[in-house]
Amino acid sequence: MLAGAMLLPALVFFLAFAPPDGASVYKQRCAMCHDRSAETRAPAAAAMRQMSSANIVRSLESGLMKEQGALLTADEKSSVAEFLAGKVGTANQAKMCAAAAFSMNGPQWNGWGADVENSRYQPAGVTAGDVPKLKLKWAFAFPGTFVSNGPPIVAGGRVFVPSANRTIYSLDANTGCQYWTFEAEAPVRTAITIAGVGQRNLAFFGDQRGTAYALNAASGELLWKTHIDDQPRARIVGAPVFYQGRVYVPLTDGEEGPSISPSYECCSGRGGLVALDASTGKPIWKTYTIDEAAHVTGKNPAGAKTWGPSGASIWSAPTIDAEKGLIYAGTGDNFSDPATKTSDAVIAFDMKDGRIVWVKQLTEDDVFNLGCIDGLTHGCRPGEKIGPDFDIGASPILVKLGNGKRVLLVSQKSAFIHALDPDNKGEILWRAQIGKGTPLGGIQWGSATDGRNLYAALSDIGFLYAGTPPKRILDPKAGGGLFAFDVATGKKVWEAAPPVCGDRLNCSPAQSAAITAIPGAVFSGSADGHLRAYAAADGKIIWDFDTTKEFTTVNGITAKGGSMDGPGPVIAGNMMLAPSGYAAWGGLPGNVLLAFTVEGK
Repeated sequence: MLAGAMLLPALVFFLAFAPPDGASVYKQRCAMCHDRSAETRAPAAAAMRQMSSANIVRSLESGLMKEQGALLTADEKSSVAEFLAGKVGTANQAKMCAAAAFSMNGPQWNGWGADVENSRYQPAGVTAGDVPKLKLKWAFAFPGTFVSNGPPIVAGGRVFVPSANRTIYSLDANTGCQYWTFEAEAPVRTAITIAGVGQRNLAFFGDQRGTAYALNAASGELLWKTHIDDQPRARIVGAPVFYQGRVYVPLTDGEEGPSISPSYECCSGRGGLVALDASTGKPIWKTYTIDEAAHVTGKNPAGAKTWGPSGASIWSAPTIDAEKGLIYAGTGDNFSDPATKTSDAVIAFDMKDGRIVWVKQLTEDDVFNLGCIDGLTHGCRPGEKIGPDFDIGASPILVKLGNGKRVLLVSQKSAFIHALDPDNKGEILWRAQIGKGTPLGGIQWGSATDGRNLYAALSDIGFLYAGTPPKRILDPKAGGGLFAFDVATGKKVWEAAPPVCGDRLNCSPAQSAAITAIPGAVFSGSADGHLRAYAAADGKIIWDFDTTKEFTTVNGITAKGGSMDGPGPVIAGNMMLAPSGYAAWGGLPGNVLLAFTVEGK
């Protein structure tokens, strides 16, 4: 009896000061979003197990999950990180390159679209005849993460690539050895743009907390950083674009996801475009896509304040029209009422002062947030249908035809391609539909053109319910397909059939990733993890590489490929680089950058 009495205070003390249980913290605070990844687009727990515990804690303290992390104690953050990823992370063991001077000479793929018109077309280097000879030369692992959504670029014989673990890498294009790294304040998924400013070459990019950066491209030294918006959910997703001494940075509002919580006051952020001085980072002008600042519009059924108007984010790299002195940007949907005329639209900004010159809206009254999915109603519009969530996530492409006529090609999640007249306030020249469009469907991240044809890949990803209890999984028969259209007329030239998943588990044929064109061939990655090349003449597959395997990497880490989404392949000289791994909506996680070269060339 005495022994038990003595043990009782000790037990009470232990229970009071024992570290929190990570599984319980996850279930109470995280599962609402991460166990419904197909609906919420948050990574599933299985994907997060590929992260290091240190990266999970950093995300909760200062990354994308900072607001959620603010509700947890330091011990709770550590416990949930260890529950998901264990105590030991994997460190980068890269071989360092010998010191070497850097110049912009040699083959390039610079920025998101390879040129300021965002064509995603590489006219020199790998040819259609070379494509069957492409072989893997080296692979590089992104340590401590489960996604490869940062686009690589090539300049001066080096590869510059961002990562979800916050690190920017400068690698040798030939060997994959490492020149330098730089750690940003938050994960980075924008393409990097490199340009000569004064006597130096600068590397420009933005992070997921709304900060733009300029580094010395030769050394990785930070030269300046500028936080472009005070909204807590501000992000930079589209790549900054350099032109004539200025850097044009697109602004994204990241409130669509947090609105899944009934207590979240949705929504007050808005998209925009910011012009910065390239040498100093000082703002020159800033224009929001919604002129009116958000105000309180009421309360949701849970009693939280509602705000609006909001959204109309710019998700992609803007497009330069040097002839007219304009910048074109596509926008996304509104996240809350009232709907605006600048959502799901193309906006033309005056390069000098940011003035909006014209707006062409392509889908009206599109208000969408994750508070109105899968039985949730707190984010729904009273008496009205939510969505359809038909953002313009792809950069507009500016083309000049042989007869001098100019066309602005716009691909949308509605599965429509729009050819606009940039010389007549965006009036529609032709339209073509390639699918049905869904919140994750239609044309997601980017088409490509060789000036004659526009090449567009279809997502239209689908889901099924299977198992007991029923769980939402990828539909192996929904989505996918590649299409070619005559730029001048909109006439369909050919259509390639979707990929076939067969018996592969957790597979989707959706082709969401941005595509890339060279003379005679088009490259498209799929959610099934394959990267394929199609003949530009008829759409027949001429090369196929399955990335869903383990790779021994140049930085000493075993990496794995997964679904291909977001960035597409880039080509410079006789090399092609492609990231693999995308787990945001229940797809296959991965953490690898693959470098291919033409065998014998």
